[in-house]
Amino acid sequence: MNIGGGTDMISIIIVGIILLLLIIWTISTYNKFVTLRERVDNGKAQIAAQIESRWDAVKSLINATKKYAKYESEVLESVIEQRTSISSNSTVKEMEHDDTQLNHVMGRLLAVSENYPELKASNVYERTMESINQYEENVRRARMIYNDVVTKFNRQLKMFPSNMLASVFNFTARDYFEATESKQGIPSWD
Repeated sequence: MNIGGGTDMISIIIVGIILLLLIIWTISTYNKFVTLRERVDNGKAQIAAQIESRWDAVKSLINATKKYAKYESEVLESVIEQRTSISSNSTVKEMEHDDTQLNHVMGRLLAVSENYPELKASNVYERTMESINQYEENVRRARMIYNDVVTKFNRQLKMFPSNMLASVFNFTARDYFEATESKQGIPSWD
C-alpha cells in the first residue's frame, strides 16, 4: 500500500475543491456586479423618462402662455430648444444641469402667471401645474431609488475581496445625485 500516493490524491482533491469554490465565487460576484450595474442604469433611465415627461408638461404650459404673453413664451421656448435631451446615457451632472434649466423656466412661468391672472385661473394651467408637480415628485423618488442602488453598487466595489474582482473587470464607482440648494428646503409661504 502506497501511503504517499493517497496523500497526493487528497491534496489534488482539496486543491480542486478550492479552485472550484474560487470559480463559483468569481462567477457569483461578477454576476452581482452586473446585476447592480444594470439596476443603476435602469434607475438613471427611470429618472430620464420622468425628466422628459416633466419637460413635456412644461412645454404644454408654455403653449398655454402664448395666448397671454407671446414674448415670454418665445423666450421660454428658446430655452427649451437649447436644452440637451436627457437619456439613460446622460451623466448625473447633465441631469442636475437640466434641473437648473427647469427651475429657471419655472421661475419665469410663475412670473408670467402672476402678471396674467386669467392664465393662472385657467383649467389648462392648473392641470398642467399639477402634472409638473407630480413629475417632479416622480423624479425625486426615482433619484432616491437610484442613490440607494448606487450605494449598494459602490459599497460592493469597495468591499474586500470583491474589490479585487471589480478592478479586474473594470467596474467603477457611480456618482450620486446631490441635494441642490433649491431642493433642500421645504417651500415656504414667505
